[in-house]
Amino acid sequence: MTELGKHELLEEVIEQFGSPVNIHHLPSFGSNIKSFENELEKRELKHKILFARKANKCQGFVVESHKLNQGVDTASYNELKECIALGVDPSQLVVTAAIKEERLLRLAIQNEILLILDNEDEFIQVQKIANELHTDARIGIRVSGFTHEDQKLYSRFGFDIEIVESFICNNLTSNKYSALSYEGLHFHLNGYSISQRGVALNACVALADRLKEKGYTTHFIDIGGGFLVNYLESQQEWEAFDEQLRKAVKGERDEITHGNNGLGYELLEGELIGRLNTYPYYNEVNKSNFMAQVLDYKAEGEKSNAQLLREKGIEIRMEPGRSLLDQIGMTVARVAFRKQDSKGDWLVGLEMNMTQMRSSSTDFLLDPDVIFKEKPATNDEVEVYFTGAYCLEQDILLKRKLSLSKLPDIGDFVMFINTAGYMMHFYESEAHLFDLATNVFYEKTGDRPALVDFARDAHVQQLV
Repeated sequence: MTELGKHELLEEVIEQFGSPVNIHHLPSFGSNIKSFENELEKRELKHKILFARKANKCQGFVVESHKLNQGVDTASYNELKECIALGVDPSQLVVTAAIKEERLLRLAIQNEILLILDNEDEFIQVQKIANELHTDARIGIRVSGFTHEDQKLYSRFGFDIEIVESFICNNLTSNKYSALSYEGLHFHLNGYSISQRGVALNACVALADRLKEKGYTTHFIDIGGGFLVNYLESQQEWEAFDEQLRKAVKGERDEITHGNNGLGYELLEGELIGRLNTYPYYNEVNKSNFMAQVLDYKAEGEKSNAQLLREKGIEIRMEPGRSLLDQIGMTVARVAFRKQDSKGDWLVGLEMNMTQMRSSSTDFLLDPDVIFKEKPATNDEVEVYFTGAYCLEQDILLKRKLSLSKLPDIGDFVMFINTAGYMMHFYESEAHLFDLATNVFYEKTGDRPALVDFARDAHVQQLV
């Protein structure tokens, strides 16, 4: 997508779609799916890859997942309703929502869509609705509470693995939940530990064995997502930033973040405490290779997880979001103003707000590209902060101070790279009655990119 970095083209795109605009590239999405498929096929595993819709709300990824014979993980009524309206086969959909209101459960059951159940209250609700509809409900059961290195892993989600076997055996054969048809197990771990996922998958295979002895066949085990993505070129770059941030918080150098924000670090009575509270932006093992190591994990004296799954005929499922969206999208905004604040720092205001590029990470640690209308004739380096449109002191788009070759002019453009996964939409809001950013897909049709090569997400079916 580097050919998009032309000021004249971006000026047309922004005039057409507004600022900011989220630009996506579908072929790269397909390439990411293929990299996962290659590792799974290499291990001869039955599998299903379900795109985690919550990572990005564009319909284009739903359509493309369907075309590639993969599925979609939905986490709300509207997500599920939209997938059905787009024509996705119900067998390719799953509902993993943390809160499953009655209309969501009813829609899933009516369409024979798999529900991943988290607690007994959901069992009660599903049984009631299934009885009203005179049908059965397809269910998987979310499991948690795995033991890793002698420590129990906490999660607010799921049935504890120490009790789930007895719960299934004591309830699913009784009239209490007679309308529920058990199909498999599901887990989703917090954090990004390969070994924790390896242990959890191994424990679920063992649980599936015990359940089979009691008459319950586990057709799939779903390992969720959280497969790391690598955003940076070098580990040295990542470690250097961490080192300089700690020095700045301790007052050993000039600040490198707005208000000397420690991004998780703080100084308490002269001692540095805390940890960097951001996504780990450099990861040597990432995406499909991360998943491969989970599959190749071996408990002591056992075969690998992949071998066990293959021998037992259990399908492996997963719900990647970020890792399927790597390198497929960017957010572009127009420069509105430049000013110096009361400390003398340059602030560059952009026509966007902090919710339009925000995730659970304390900051987005990728440097943006500035597309200047007038190229800098000389190196007139300046340090700036990018600010947003909300009437809040904290609407600083990136908390880091950025070094640019010159001060941007009004009408220049800032490109935030690789934002499709969780950054564009996860916390997006319409405060101040601002419009949400337009989502477009870029599909080059000529020798040079032009405005005609961009289509709104709602019309992306024309592109695929």
